Amino acid sequence: MAKPWDHAIESSRKFGGKPEDYFEIHQMIDSSKSAHATMKHRCVFHNSFGIYLIERIFGINITNSNGKLVSVREIAELHVLSDLGKIPSLDDWMKEMELKPWMGQPTKVVYEYKLGE
Repeated sequence: MAKPWDHAIESSRKFGGKPEDYFEIHQMIDSSKSAHATMKHRCVFHNSFGIYLIERIFGINITNSNGKLVSVREIAELHVLSDLGKIPSLDDWMKEMELKPWMGQPTKVVYEYKLGE
């Protein structure tokens, strides 16, 4: 379990440049820790769909400090592979989550608005 800075160092070793070139990408991948501080936070970006989202946020490529064009997808894939040893699908995560009634059914209306009130 590496922290964003550790992942950034790993990226700079693999792709060249400085860790600072990659830090924001790795920080975003692990940003869900701020809302849920257990390994379950990984269900947000540590999957194939999460990698797609990271690419949408940061673009297809970045240019590192050596002037080399580096694939954001490859950076994100390296992060997930380092943490999990594989790249799961979003479904791989979701099939492990228990479905609760609130996830798909409307809740009881507590207050009804009436015209003229």
